[in-house]
Order: sequence, then C-alpha cells, then structure tokens
Amino acid sequence: MMKWVLGVGGIAALIVAWILISPLFIDRTVEEALPTLADIEKMSDEEKAKVRDAVETAARSQPDKEMSEDMMEEGGPEKIIAGEFRDADAIHKGSGDAFVFRLQDGSHVVRFENFRSTNGPDLRVWLSSSPSPQKSADVSEGEWLDLGKLKGNVGNQNYAVPAGTDLSEFQSVVIWCRAFGVLFAAADFVPAG
Repeated sequence: MMKWVLGVGGIAALIVAWILISPLFIDRTVEEALPTLADIEKMSDEEKAKVRDAVETAARSQPDKEMSEDMMEEGGPEKIIAGEFRDADAIHKGSGDAFVFRLQDGSHVVRFENFRSTNGPDLRVWLSSSPSPQKSADVSEGEWLDLGKLKGNVGNQNYAVPAGTDLSEFQSVVIWCRAFGVLFAAADFVPAG
C-alpha cells in the first residue's frame, strides 16, 4: 500500500514539475500585425457592431474635446511611447522593443517588436508605475495595470489598453509571473521621437 501511495505521489510531483519547469524550454512565437482600419474593413457586420458599441461606450465615459486639425487628418497609427526590454536578472531575460501606439480610432495598443523573453508559468503583461523596475518589489509595491496573458515569449504582438486609461500614470511595461510574483523583463517608457 505504501509503495502505491509513493508511486502516485511521485507521478503527481513529476506532473507539477513539468507544468512549472517546461515553459522554460518551450518557446511560443506570435506574429501579429499592428491593427489598422483595414482590419476593421475585414470584419463581419456583427463584429463591427460590437466594436462600434465598445467605442461608443468608451467615448461616453470621456470628457468632451474639441476636434483639432491633427485629429481630423487621415493617417496610420501614431507611435507615442517607446522602450527597450532588458533582463530582470541572470535567469529572467528579455529583449526587443515596446511601443505604445495611438490608433486611428483614438484607442491605444502596447506593441512588442522583435520581442524575446524567458518563458515561464502564468506570464502577464503589466503597465507599471515604476519608472525603471530593477526587481520584483519595484513592480509589486507600485501601481500596475494587467493587460492580459503574454501571448508568446517570442515575436511581434499587441495588447489593447483599456479605454479611459491615463497612460501618464505608467512609466514602464513589464513581463510579470503572476504565479510566483517575479519580474521577468522590463522596458522603461520614453516619449517616441
């Protein structure tokens, strides 16, 4: 009976170890294009209605603003913030570029280009109020906004910023392991020039 219990316990331990450790050795690559109006034109009428409703709801929650010439010009996404990923430590590494774009509809998206990070369990993309996070406490002790699960640890990818977010409150974007509360990589924000 004891051998059976030890055997089941050993198998369970191996399964848990595989779940926690295997992401370190497996890359997930994502290749997304920057969203444009052409993407909206490809949507079905039902998808367009959902997007329109979401934009109208977000617009109603914002203060009224007078249209300027710049707002009325036709153009593509505007890069407003930039940053470059760096390693958090000798084990948790990251490289590539991080940008914040203002899209034609006024929404914002965080975009990673030429991105590569150490993989791990439960990785999230967070905007952080820390101006230059060097360790996990720099992130966890400040304000942060979760943009969602990291889509892949390699490649070009986009993360929508919730409508109404005051981007001036955030000074960096980080790759955060929610399961263990560990910083994997960070990119400090500077105005795009």
